[in-house]
Amino acid sequence: MKLVVQVKLQPTAEQASMLEATLRACNTAANEVAQVARRARVYRNYDLRKHVYAGIKADHRLGSQAAQHVIKKVCDAYKTLTSNLRAGNYGPPDAKRYRRVSTEPVRFRWQAAQPYDARMLSWQHDARTVSIWTVAGRMKNIAYTGSPDQLKAVAELPVGECDLVHRDGMWLLYATVEIAEATPVEPAGFLGVDLGIVQIATDSDGTVYAGEQLNRYRRRQIRLRAKLQAKKTESARRLLVKRARRESRHATNVNHVISKSIVAEAERTSRGIAVEDLTGIRARVRLRKPQRAALHSWSFAQLGGFLTYKARRAGIPLVQVDPRYTSQTCSACGHRDKRNRPDQATFICRSCGVVAHADVNAAVNIAARGVDVWGAVSRPYVA
Repeated sequence: MKLVVQVKLQPTAEQASMLEATLRACNTAANEVAQVARRARVYRNYDLRKHVYAGIKADHRLGSQAAQHVIKKVCDAYKTLTSNLRAGNYGPPDAKRYRRVSTEPVRFRWQAAQPYDARMLSWQHDARTVSIWTVAGRMKNIAYTGSPDQLKAVAELPVGECDLVHRDGMWLLYATVEIAEATPVEPAGFLGVDLGIVQIATDSDGTVYAGEQLNRYRRRQIRLRAKLQAKKTESARRLLVKRARRESRHATNVNHVISKSIVAEAERTSRGIAVEDLTGIRARVRLRKPQRAALHSWSFAQLGGFLTYKARRAGIPLVQVDPRYTSQTCSACGHRDKRNRPDQATFICRSCGVVAHADVNAAVNIAARGVDVWGAVSRPYVA
């Protein structure tokens, strides 16, 4: 299983200047390649290489490996753009935004990530330095640091491709490492996890993760964004960008904490994890206007991704189940009625009279569906 590890570079002023020149050259070349690709309508790596490889290598002082990575980066960007267009993320085909992004070439900022492979970057773990290719040649003895877990990962695990990034005044390396997955064991039941807007996650044991405190934080961010957007000044726009990054980091940290707690509980009780399949939730859910900001301001896909890789790393089975009617179905008798949920937090079965927290009831239903899904997956095939 692949895992991305972030380490922070600590270059001197001279080294930082050379790293900046390298990123600027690579991303300037990427913009030129993107224009050629759009003009010639060539988006495959090897086909595009015939049009631009020699030119960007000579004009921007790029090495062979760097030039190839620049071309591949552009092809990947167009591939992602095509996927987003097909998914409707830029609106319908007749929308102004759809027409604009489908006709204009993609653009790269000067600090956009640049991939490095083993021939362009090497690690000296004892000295805790890296040697990295730049437009002025190989630059050695660039110090790096990180948490003990990050340093241990890049020192002991096989390191693949790395990305050099300049963000918020810091130089970062995102290293892809290969970690061994634990052998999955037969679970003694499943821990159901209900994901929601008011309560980010609730498990079938009744534990609520990131509740009212997080919601207060999100409401405060919405108010601050509204104030800054109303100013319509250049400084307000800069603050909006800065605040968006801060909110994203906060959401990532909260999602890490939630997923780590859920996986630890499942591991402690020798259970698997059952979660809702929320693919396309933003497109199919219809909400009132005050609820839309809450839905779109949280990265549910990121939380699901964290749960998936942490569970695989711990050897815990994780299954996705159909989320339909889990909040309307009684976990005790199975009676389904939309009137069973008179409000957001309360569940009262109109058949057997069971009273429960609505999210806990849904999580218990998800756990039961997880058992059924796991049984269908692990059941031997009989003709």
